[in-house]
Amino acid sequence: MNCIDYFFEHSKTKDSNFVVGREEITFQSLHEKVYKLAASLQQEAGTGNNILLISANNLFFITAYLAIMKSGNTCVPLDPRIEKENLEFIKGQTNPDLVFMTPDVANRLHVDWAKTLQPTDLAARIEEINPLSQDASFDKETIAEIIFTSGSTGVPKGVMLSHKNLIANTRSIIEYLQLTENDRIMVVMPFFYCYGLSLFHTHLRVGGSMVLNNSFIFLGAVINDLKNHNCTGFAGVPSHFQILLRKSETFATTDFPGLRYVTQAGGKLSPVFIDEFREAFPQVKFYVMYGQTEATARLSYLEPAVYEERRGSLGRGIPGVELKVVNEKNEPVKPGEIGEIIARGDNIMTGYINDPQSTNEVLREGWLHTGDLATVDDDGYIYHSARKKEIMKISGKRVSPKEIEEVILGIHEVVDCTIEAIEDEIQGEAIKATVVVSSTSETTLTEEAVKEQCAHSLAIYKIPKVVEFKDRMELSSSGKKVKAKL
Repeated sequence: MNCIDYFFEHSKTKDSNFVVGREEITFQSLHEKVYKLAASLQQEAGTGNNILLISANNLFFITAYLAIMKSGNTCVPLDPRIEKENLEFIKGQTNPDLVFMTPDVANRLHVDWAKTLQPTDLAARIEEINPLSQDASFDKETIAEIIFTSGSTGVPKGVMLSHKNLIANTRSIIEYLQLTENDRIMVVMPFFYCYGLSLFHTHLRVGGSMVLNNSFIFLGAVINDLKNHNCTGFAGVPSHFQILLRKSETFATTDFPGLRYVTQAGGKLSPVFIDEFREAFPQVKFYVMYGQTEATARLSYLEPAVYEERRGSLGRGIPGVELKVVNEKNEPVKPGEIGEIIARGDNIMTGYINDPQSTNEVLREGWLHTGDLATVDDDGYIYHSARKKEIMKISGKRVSPKEIEEVILGIHEVVDCTIEAIEDEIQGEAIKATVVVSSTSETTLTEEAVKEQCAHSLAIYKIPKVVEFKDRMELSSSGKKVKAKL
């Protein structure tokens, strides 16, 4: 089954809006446009080709994205702020003959090596053409999209996701979040990021709706959209919650009568912030989640009902996904022992484009090796420790930066903290804390106060030697924190 047929299976005739807010479109109208544009693409480009899509979240992106995959081609969604150097690399990896892009992107990148389509080109293409029909014989193993994510070397890796992958992950997320046509999600994450796409896929499938907000920097507008559009759901990466809770003066005291749940993934959010959110909004379910692009989006979730007794856990595998934490011998770890998280399920990628070596390193004997270190408790709940590459060695001892960051984040004036190793003449490596402080705080946080907080909870060798203060977080286009390359 083509994943687009799956997404539209129950919603294609609905005359209610799928997208609401600054732009609006009904399910019925979107279905017609997508299936007509897909027919046009199939006539022009055939099938099995890679087609780039470079746009912010808008109706143009939504229509093109769905049509590309429905046509039997592969969609490659990219950050509209992509640098020319990265675009050239991705061009070499994917060999596209067609690029969908908005005028601002076209003016900046000057693509002359492929045919380009802009929003004004779509209307003529679908005016007098018969739409494609559903195709029951479509091979669900076909690659639906390629999402590029930065590898450990800084070179982008193209994660190839099949129609089967998208269907499996969408089905699982809908099940554990109990999504229905009555749900409306506030989308602040870009659609070139798998987390953002998972919101799009799930709400299209259940016949729910989306509010698009591409300007998270304007917190007042985000808060107003959440309230005025009566959103039932909000999804964010750690920085979104940190900023809303510690930089906004009104978020925690605003009433959101329609808000049913929030989800958090894209990195570990300190329990300090989760506790703050749950205290401010006790009626809202807070889902802690964990995933990777290589897993289409989601791998685990922690049920809100067990948060208190499993505080700090990333939960257990989502429906249809098997998760294990294993040692170097590939044996399950005992509670308290540290190992690597591995995963198996229909949502696991087919591999990295043009990179069999990296593919074979992470896909072994049917399991995705995530590179994330964790332990388990007696009931199989998983507790994340760090990425393998993040572990530092200080005074001959292994140190996880997450442990120190969580202690410093316990200071109310702190919005964010990043722990890293720096060169030290005596120890070889020492610990540096980069601390982002709230502009709304009435007190001035000092280096001594940060070190004192650490001394109360940490061994002496884990106390930062250097503390640097900043007034804002460095964020990527997807909202994730950007860490300095050491």
